[in-house]
Amino acid sequence: MPGFELFGDKERKEVNDVLDNGVLMRYGFDGMRNGHWKAKELEAELEKSFRTKHVQLVSSGTAAVSVALASAGIGAGDEVIMPTFTFVASFEAIMMLGAIPILVDIDDTLGLDPKAVEKAITSKTKAIMVVQMCGSMANMDALVTIAKKHNILLVEDACQAIGGTYQGKPLGSIGDLGCFSFDFVKTITCGEGGAVITNNEKYYSNADHYSDHGHDHIGNDRGAESHPFLGYNFRISELHAAVGLAQVKRLPEFLDIQKRNFSIIRNALADIPEVTFRTVPEGGLESCAFLNFFLPDLETSRRVMEGFKKGDIDACWNYYDNSWHYIRKWDHLKNLKLLHPISQEVKKGLEYLKEKNFNQSDYYIGRNISCLIKLSWTEEEVQLRANKMAEIIKEILR
Repeated sequence: MPGFELFGDKERKEVNDVLDNGVLMRYGFDGMRNGHWKAKELEAELEKSFRTKHVQLVSSGTAAVSVALASAGIGAGDEVIMPTFTFVASFEAIMMLGAIPILVDIDDTLGLDPKAVEKAITSKTKAIMVVQMCGSMANMDALVTIAKKHNILLVEDACQAIGGTYQGKPLGSIGDLGCFSFDFVKTITCGEGGAVITNNEKYYSNADHYSDHGHDHIGNDRGAESHPFLGYNFRISELHAAVGLAQVKRLPEFLDIQKRNFSIIRNALADIPEVTFRTVPEGGLESCAFLNFFLPDLETSRRVMEGFKKGDIDACWNYYDNSWHYIRKWDHLKNLKLLHPISQEVKKGLEYLKEKNFNQSDYYIGRNISCLIKLSWTEEEVQLRANKMAEIIKEILR
């Protein structure tokens, strides 16, 4: 990760097909296309990759989450449980529908703690949104059991975990709906783009319509299509889909590189007693997009991060003070800094954030360092990097 590091002739060929026929929109203009339907082709490839019945491409990973929830009927006043460690898009996508994000603690998987999820369920809870952060997964067996027990939706945000699996199933395909991002820094990229996957025919049909102003996409006459319900514009363009089509065909290549580079760095750190690694549930295989490890405490993590900075080790983060990915710095959410009014129900539903502590999440995030695994590194480069990281950590721990 990310796929943009390895652009080449395959991506250019697919994009040039679109430019040559001049149809940049995914719908309509049938006669001008010369047989090129890049979005449809990409959806078919993703169905094979994710082993799912249905894929609906959308304009971003954020759009994918909103479309997935809306497709299952989640809306005004409904509560959606989500983790404290994710990207800000998670709560943005929930709130866009007038629903209420209920943040709960993570555990040593860096994903939702099932015990915290169980405690957070109320009569208003309509969905659990598990975010498969940094290439790995939460305890999916426990979360599936909880969702079934309470008859609530399980949505997987697997935007950072394409290629990871759990008990042989691709991440994103385990819940009722799965969401993916293909933005510029994901393992495969469209530049901007996303996808909703599901085996549920109704959810898929709803997603197909909802993401294109409610159009039913029946027949070949765009102007004659009916609108079964209101929708919005979350369409992907043919140009973006063309890039993704080339990239998804290269996914096995990208995953092999990630696994090689991940393993080299992990092996270099594994013999340091004070370093432990995130828990991967039994039966799970990481996508190897990130290497996540724990140090004894927050102070040590900060010192190691300073050492990495001085040693020119880039693309590593301690998320404790990060404003994009962790609850501590989400003041715009806690203080409801919006450009537009929101309902009193949502305001009341978010009051818990002003006083609730997330000490358990602080414990794991404070000690964690997350390192991006780049595709462009040569084997020699990644070995040198791994050795240098290990030397810096050992020196700081002395």
